[in-house]
Amino acid sequence: MPQSSPKPETEVDGATAWDANGQLEVLTFEVGDERLAVEAVTIREILDLLPETPVPGAHALVGSVINFRGKIIPIADLRIAFGMPLEEPTPDSRIVVIEIELDGEETQIGLRTDKVNEVTLLERTTSAPPPVLGMRWRRTYARELARQGEAVIVLPDLPAIFASLSHPQGLGGGETSMGHAA
Repeated sequence: MPQSSPKPETEVDGATAWDANGQLEVLTFEVGDERLAVEAVTIREILDLLPETPVPGAHALVGSVINFRGKIIPIADLRIAFGMPLEEPTPDSRIVVIEIELDGEETQIGLRTDKVNEVTLLERTTSAPPPVLGMRWRRTYARELARQGEAVIVLPDLPAIFASLSHPQGLGGGETSMGHAA
């Protein structure tokens, strides 16, 4: 009987889908002073910055869209979710387009980053759930923290972050892209 390659474990309620070897292939990137990672299988494109069109009345987390190859893609700024100060883009800034399931529908979202680093493997043995105390942001927005060398990499819980847009109290009161309360 031929052996099959290790398959990812089933993702349950936002749990990290480590493979049978306890590894996870991710793309790491920087947002402010934080190093974040998303599963490599969710990556669709890495783009230079493109002209963004603000969406009046939209929440600031996803306050603009881009038109890429005729497809309208909402742009998310995770600084809003993590309560970080907004900053101007730099020459290293990129948009990482991911595809995740939101409300049962595959959705492409562009994540605004300050710098894209690399695709790498994280080891389950170097990861831990976010601590109850000592986090700068909502614990529910981080699935796990993984160590790689001296760096700590945050695996954000993107479905939880974007689901919070559906709740009026989500993301600290619902400021819109126009700076008004939602």
